[in-house]
Amino acid sequence: MQQRLDFYKASPDALKALIALEVAAGKLGLEPGLLDLVKLRASQINGCAFCVDLHASDLRKKGESERRVYAVSVWHETPFFTPRERAALAWTEAITRVADSHAPDADYDALRAEFSEAEMVNLTLAIGLINTWNRLSIGFRKTLTA
Repeated sequence: MQQRLDFYKASPDALKALIALEVAAGKLGLEPGLLDLVKLRASQINGCAFCVDLHASDLRKKGESERRVYAVSVWHETPFFTPRERAALAWTEAITRVADSHAPDADYDALRAEFSEAEMVNLTLAIGLINTWNRLSIGFRKTLTA
């Protein structure tokens, strides 16, 4: 696969704003490891190889076990995730697939049981951001290096 264009160079002001929003979202009180799980799951759903590689690597660097990293795509069938992580992963799937899921009440109820209102908004913002990064990376074929 060949990269179509470098979106950082093509629109530096837009990317500076997106990066600033990413930095701000990282400071909104959600656990960094939880955010990385969410980023990995959304990237898996969207099929973004660059972002899957990046966020799996980030999780490992933060001490996450290989077992949990591998299990993110099948989190429903594993006992490896806390109720809070499970709620975040379900919400990630619902929001990433919002055209089909319409953010079901069951996923919202699970989220509400584990997160404050501010945390729910912040998590949803983080999910929206990774979906934006996925669309940029997939659309313009951001390439992996070996």
